[in-house]
Amino acid sequence: MNEQLNNENKDVTPTQPTQPQKPNKQDKNKDDSSSSLINKIQQMGQTNVPQMEQSNIHCMTIVGQIEGHVQLPPNNKTTKYEHMIPQLVAIEQNPKIEGLLVILNTVGGDVEAGLAIAEMIASISKPKVCLVLGGGHSIGVPIAVAGDYSFIAETATMTIHPVRLTGLVIGVPQTFEYLDKMQERVINFVLRNSNISEEKFKELMLSKGNLTRDIGTNVVGDDAVSYGLIDEVGGLGKAMKKLYEFIEAKKPSDKEQDLIQ
Repeated sequence: MNEQLNNENKDVTPTQPTQPQKPNKQDKNKDDSSSSLINKIQQMGQTNVPQMEQSNIHCMTIVGQIEGHVQLPPNNKTTKYEHMIPQLVAIEQNPKIEGLLVILNTVGGDVEAGLAIAEMIASISKPKVCLVLGGGHSIGVPIAVAGDYSFIAETATMTIHPVRLTGLVIGVPQTFEYLDKMQERVINFVLRNSNISEEKFKELMLSKGNLTRDIGTNVVGDDAVSYGLIDEVGGLGKAMKKLYEFIEAKKPSDKEQDLIQ
């Protein structure tokens, strides 16, 4: 009887302690890339410039207040021009990016920073389409018209008003001359990149009966198109379709491709 028990005990193999599994390299890389992506979205409100396998179009969002040389309080939703400008340079250099979609929902902000972004967008050689959702106010107006074609949502608005300074200023004629020259820069850019006339734009800018505590005009979707400021009323679908049309039109034809080869 004892021998039988001993034999049975010999046959029982002791249970080996389970070893903790080492993390897979692929899983670690996935976690690192997703963490990096989340950081970029938190910091800049958008992903990095997409690769060819993802998309041939880069979407740039301009939201909140456009921040210039002075940093705004942390509770303000801002678009920093030092983030926008390097991205625009990268888009121009990246051969995989064939088009740019700019989506605006901004209250305006720093005039020089906004105008710098607008000039950069306008000077990109690749097709670009701008879409105003919600609002494209103040210095957002030049950015909205900087593309090859512009759309505005039916319910979106654009506030057109003169350039102002806030805070302590030197009360001399040169200050007002500087403001006037800055305003002319904005006006000239809008006129070059849209179909609105100078008389109409200045009339909207200097209107006294439209805004409660300011001079200027609040323009809604259909009115922006009728004035020639924006090309068409539409949303994301129309904007993407138009951008793809521009990309296809820019591609060389079969004969041109043969000549290149």
